[in-house]
Amino acid sequence: MTEIDSLRVRLLERIGGYASCAVALSAGVDSAVVAKAAQLALGDQAVAVTGSSASLAQGELEQAVELARLIGIRHEIILTDELANREYTQNAPDRCFHCKTELYTEMEQVAQRLGLAVLVNGANADDLGDYRPGMIAAGEHSVASPLAECGITKDQVRQLAAAWGLPVWDKPATPCLSSRIAYGEEVTPERLAMIDAAERYLREEFGLREVRVRYHRGELARIEGPAEAIPRLCAGGSNARLVEHFRGLGFRFITVDLEGFRSGSLNELVPLEVRGQAANGDDRPHGGERNC
Repeated sequence: MTEIDSLRVRLLERIGGYASCAVALSAGVDSAVVAKAAQLALGDQAVAVTGSSASLAQGELEQAVELARLIGIRHEIILTDELANREYTQNAPDRCFHCKTELYTEMEQVAQRLGLAVLVNGANADDLGDYRPGMIAAGEHSVASPLAECGITKDQVRQLAAAWGLPVWDKPATPCLSSRIAYGEEVTPERLAMIDAAERYLREEFGLREVRVRYHRGELARIEGPAEAIPRLCAGGSNARLVEHFRGLGFRFITVDLEGFRSGSLNELVPLEVRGQAANGDDRPHGGERNC
C-alpha cells in the first residue's frame, strides 16, 4: 500500500465514523477532497454546502457547483450575509472570525433541516500552526476537520485530489476577496467588485495564475504577482494599459510590489503576539488570508 493509499483509507475511515455530515465546499482543493471522501464514505448521507456572498470571487460558485456534480455529492447553496455585520465590515484583525461564524451558523440550519450530524471543513494539518482565524469559529460550532485530524498536509491533499481525478488538484489558493483589503479599511461591495475585476484583468491579460490586488487607503492598489512577471507589468505599453484599466475600476494609485506574491501578506501588519494567540487558539481568531 502506497502512502497515498494509506492516507485515503485513514480519511475514509475518519469520515465514515460520522453518521452523516455537511461539508463546507468552496472551489478549492482541500474542501473538494473532503467532499469526495465524504461521498465515498457516506454516500447520500453526505451533503456539500457552499456559501455565496459578495466576498466570493467571480466564477468560484460556478466551479463549486461543477465540483459537486463531478464528485456526485448532493449540493446546497446558501446565501451568507457577513457584510450586514458591522464587526465584519469594519475590517479589524478579527474579520474572518465573523465570516466563519456566519457560514457555520447558516450551515447549522441546513444540517438541522436535513438531519445531518456533523459539520465538516477542509482545514489540513499545515493549517494548525498557521495564522488561521476561522479555526476558533469552527471550534465554537463543533466543526470537524478530518484532514487535520488525520495529519494530512497540503501537499498530500493535492496528491489525493490528483489520485481522485479532481480538476482542482493544482489550483492556487483562492481566499475571499475581503482578505485583500488592508485592516482598518472598510469592506464594501464596491471595493470587493473593484478587486475582483482587477484580478480578473491580470489573469486574463497577463496570464497570471497567482496574483493579488491589495486595497490600501486612498484607493491604492498594490499588485502582488510572480517575481518573473514584474518586468512585464512595469513595461511601458503594458504599464499604461494596466493603469488606465485600474483607474477605470476606481483605483487612484496603482503600484507593483517588488517582493512579488505572498499569501497573507497583510498579516505582516498584525502584531506577532496577536498572530500567536490566534494560531494557538488562546484567544479569539484574527483576520488573515487563505481559507481562514
